[in-house]
Amino acid sequence: MTTRWLFAILLLLASPFHAAHAAPGAGDMAPDYLGKTIDDKELSVADYRGKVVVVSFWATWCPYCMKELPILEGIQQTAGADNVQVVAINTEDRAVFRKVRRALSKLTLNMSYDPGKKSADLYGVNGIPHLLIIGRDGRIRNVYRGYDESSLEGIVDSLNAATANN
Repeated sequence: MTTRWLFAILLLLASPFHAAHAAPGAGDMAPDYLGKTIDDKELSVADYRGKVVVVSFWATWCPYCMKELPILEGIQQTAGADNVQVVAINTEDRAVFRKVRRALSKLTLNMSYDPGKKSADLYGVNGIPHLLIIGRDGRIRNVYRGYDESSLEGIVDSLNAATANN
């Protein structure tokens, strides 16, 4: 009887309904879904194939995230939309996102919100700030979790390396 229970537990653990999803990391294909725009248009990594994509998860209550948005805008402006696309995914509800998006309407980077935390779940986001650099081929090059100003040099180096690779 013990082996029968062990077998049942192993089957349960192997079931696709109970399998734990590991957060994607460097070298993995990036999940496609990047949230919805203020107009409820879905954004996807496939929309930017051939470009380096910088994805940042943020919220208005996160002081570092709010400080980071102008830096991300600078990356978008400096690298150019033909080369890099920055997508800033707000982790709050649609009402908060709409209000802050209007206030930040001068930013040219793409901003989206994440209804149901679908994108955050796909990317394994457990806290913010959370930033990913996705290569032109759609593969994740780097993941940065819980970073601060001391990490900026490494992030810039990673971004430069990603844009240098054609």
